Amino acid sequence: MKTNYGRTLREAIASPGTTPLIGVYDMYSASLAAEHFDGMFVSGFGFAASYYGLPDIGFIAWPDMVAFVQRLRGAFPDHHLLVDIDDGYVDPEVACHVVEGLERIGASGVILEDQKRPRRCGHADGKQVLPLEEYLEKLEMVLATRRDLVVVARTDATEEQDILLRAERLAATDADVVLVDGVRSVEWMRRIRSAVGDKPLLFNQIAGGKSPRLSLTELTELGMDVAIYSTPCLFAAHAAVGAALAELKAADGRLPAVDDTQGIGVAASTRLLERNIARHRVPAAASAPARETVDA
Repeated sequence: MKTNYGRTLREAIASPGTTPLIGVYDMYSASLAAEHFDGMFVSGFGFAASYYGLPDIGFIAWPDMVAFVQRLRGAFPDHHLLVDIDDGYVDPEVACHVVEGLERIGASGVILEDQKRPRRCGHADGKQVLPLEEYLEKLEMVLATRRDLVVVARTDATEEQDILLRAERLAATDADVVLVDGVRSVEWMRRIRSAVGDKPLLFNQIAGGKSPRLSLTELTELGMDVAIYSTPCLFAAHAAVGAALAELKAADGRLPAVDDTQGIGVAASTRLLERNIARHRVPAAASAPARETVDA
């Protein structure tokens, strides 16, 4: 297994254009995402939903998240894996322990937020943030712990002056990237871009969230270096599974016919999953998919 995942992601972030990272919630969604993009985001929203059947309000236990990332890295040795570790699971010592473990198993980077408990999804109402100095102390401990891992410093501030203050202070640290979550307008994206100077910026897009829907071309023009798409796989599965089960019920339990060349059945599913084994049997340069640039 490679050991330079942080450096590789850092290089992608520094390259021209906005680097897309697709939110995955289980191994099957990751298998599909890997066919189209070379970077994944291990979304806290998606993991809480898929693993626990619970909303993204702080239920995730760090050993479960670490175990999931380890399975991902085993199947996808050449993809970027950016991991949402929420608030570092409250305690700074725990945050550092988790960062050490994630780096050891091949994560590319982590996102550490400044929320205090009870935490909320970044696009939900009712978010509260830690005192800035308390968060910065936790962030500095994580930065001192990582070796090569990319660290994204995230603020969930909602007051205008606090947003800009925290963005500036986060940009002044050794964090690799800054994320201001729940940005509500293009104008505020420009203000944040100005506030952080040359520090790379990450933009979080989630369907039905507070931020505007923008293409990668538009994000590049706004100076966004990374875009995470937190839930496209989860929400697509929600719609597709619901529709398929409704059709099955309406058909009195008769399964639909499957076209083996185009439809999804045993053969297509098996072919997809077999590629997770095949990736280990070819040189990394041949197995890594080309970076795509598509509209959101």
